Amino acid sequence: MSRSRTSADDDLVFLEETADVTGSTGRPTGQPVWRVMIVDDDVDVHSATMFALANLEMQHRPLEFLHAYSAAQARDLLACEQDIAVILLDVVMEQGESGLQLVRHIREVLKLSEVRIILRTGQPGYAPEIDAIRDFDINDYKTKSELTRIKLYTTVTAAIRSYEQICAINASRRGLDRIARASSELMALHGLDSFAAGVLSQVARLLDLPPNGLLCRHEKSDNLGQELLSVAALGPHAGLLNKPICALSSAHIAGAMQAALRERRHVYGDDFAALYLGGNASAEFVAFFDTGKVLGEIEQQLLNVFCRNIAVGLDNVLLMSRLHTSAFYDPLTKLPNRTRLREMLDATLAAPSRPEATLALVDIDHFAETNDALGHQFGDSLLLGVAARLQSELGEQLVVGRVGGDTFSVLGNAALVNPNVILNLFDKPFRIDGQEVQLSATAGLVNLHDYDGCGADALKDADIALKRAKLLQRAGHFYFSRSMGVDIRERVRLMHALRSALEAKELFVVYQPQIDLATRRPVGAEALLRWKTKDGTFIAPDRFIPIAEYSGLIIEIGEQVMRVACEELVRLQALGFTDFTMSVNVSQVQFRHPRFLDTLRNVLADTGAPASRIELEITESIAMEEPDALIELLGKIKQIGVSIAIDDFGTGFSSLSYLQRLQADRLKIDRGFVTEITSSARGSSIAEMVIQLGRNLGLSVVAEGVEDDRQAQILAALGCPLAQGYLFARPMPADQLQKWLAHHAA
Repeated sequence: MSRSRTSADDDLVFLEETADVTGSTGRPTGQPVWRVMIVDDDVDVHSATMFALANLEMQHRPLEFLHAYSAAQARDLLACEQDIAVILLDVVMEQGESGLQLVRHIREVLKLSEVRIILRTGQPGYAPEIDAIRDFDINDYKTKSELTRIKLYTTVTAAIRSYEQICAINASRRGLDRIARASSELMALHGLDSFAAGVLSQVARLLDLPPNGLLCRHEKSDNLGQELLSVAALGPHAGLLNKPICALSSAHIAGAMQAALRERRHVYGDDFAALYLGGNASAEFVAFFDTGKVLGEIEQQLLNVFCRNIAVGLDNVLLMSRLHTSAFYDPLTKLPNRTRLREMLDATLAAPSRPEATLALVDIDHFAETNDALGHQFGDSLLLGVAARLQSELGEQLVVGRVGGDTFSVLGNAALVNPNVILNLFDKPFRIDGQEVQLSATAGLVNLHDYDGCGADALKDADIALKRAKLLQRAGHFYFSRSMGVDIRERVRLMHALRSALEAKELFVVYQPQIDLATRRPVGAEALLRWKTKDGTFIAPDRFIPIAEYSGLIIEIGEQVMRVACEELVRLQALGFTDFTMSVNVSQVQFRHPRFLDTLRNVLADTGAPASRIELEITESIAMEEPDALIELLGKIKQIGVSIAIDDFGTGFSSLSYLQRLQADRLKIDRGFVTEITSSARGSSIAEMVIQLGRNLGLSVVAEGVEDDRQAQILAALGCPLAQGYLFARPMPADQLQKWLAHHAA
């Protein structure tokens, strides 16, 4: 199957599946080539890279590719292959740190200092830290989405040129050592200002000049002359720091830098050098130095190599700045995001003398409706308006952040984080695009002074308080209390325990016999799920079944129960109980799963259980939802031969005409109505009505929860044919069921 896709000329495209990715290029042997190693665990990346660079020459030489699909394979190749110019290396392979570990091996074990390394990743969150870029002499770092065909060619070309020149001037150890030291020192600097000043100092050191020069930034979208701004200045130019180029008194300095930017190359004069340092999509950089002499070829070559490293360094500084901003600040409002807030909370909670601090989460009421009605652009403007008001009113003394779509945070001194003051800020309408919009908000708060937990816990608990406030007091506020978190944490704990119980086979099936009231003989049994923990504690089904449904575990558990029940039915039939019916409960989540019908067929086929002796029990609430789809599904189940029982009948509000369309086979009277039979004069009325309804519709009826003989007698007198309950038998394991049946079948 083809994986090709149409793309623009500068996009990467994938080769056909049959493409050769072994590294063969079809080049005549002996022809000088640049050897490029691709290290990535994704075959498509190898194919796309070769396709992008196929039939291209760099520095008058074609490319030859080597392929490694893991860090281990790359180590083996590097141990025997030589003259590799560039390594295109995936940051994340077998493990999160595999790429950087391979770089460590290349640099420290194999001592390969000339090969250029370009890191690539499909996961920007795995960006290498500055110290990794510094220590391992990484030539470039790009996300795979950045590397269009032209950008990949540009990046590899730059790397090959760097490799060629490093090799060419390798004899000049002093210059190369200075470049390495300078690059290492620069990579240790954080922020554009300090990095740019470091560049000026290192170039002066390389050329044995006193510190002097300018390094300027050009915003690409604006006019060149007006937007060439100094970001670093040393020596006689120090007074020009953070000033535009128009402030320069010397026209030749401005002209040299503009020429370097315009021509994207270094410009050398009799007593100066204007160095083009590259940049990214939004900005370019250029530096000017008073050299006082004509620079020689070796010095120019050193500067060329150094500037390529500087270009990468500048790109990395800007990248790390963007990553830091993306990681810790909301892109729309520029406020601290959830990650940054969690850090601030951790710092607050870890302080030796913990301050009286409070965290508030403030959620805009009905924002989704406003967003849908007026559009996302209007919604963004509204969020900006809320952020601006919170920041202007609270920002001087409190930290305002945005932690989610329409949820803001306020953190600071407890006396100042006043929920009434915060919510009152929404009383005045917001004016957006000429419209006045009236909003309200709800808040959940956590006091942090005596809080026992980390920042993430505090955020969760504030969210719990917010949900409680929205449920009970919208446009109001709630403070978190320990009792609020108990239910939620217990559900989470139970969910994890249930997953473990499923793997440890702590869940098992028991069976409660169903009795013919006229003969008192067993006619079937209901399969029931039970959970017994390792310490012997039983967890009630009404506790863990809802958790299983919420988590989706009910799909796997339900199939398991159905399979075990069918296998037991087959064993009972082999023992002579051929008219015995096995009832299996089906939850709403399980019943509505798209593969439920296939599961039922597979279980019947695998176990050999007769479909005519299997009964599926669905609750009345399931029966009342999406009637048309349910009727169609029940029809397919009936075609298989399986019968249907409506459980807990009478507790809902079933339409009688709809009930007739369901083609159910049996109604089960809820145990609550059975209990009422003997408790009041009119107690039997509902049970009697269900029995009469079943008779009129031709449906069998089973009464649940029969606990005394008086109830059984009344049900029999009312015409109820079948019953189950403690009067006859408690739920029992399979081996006890077989003995019980052997004793009671006669």
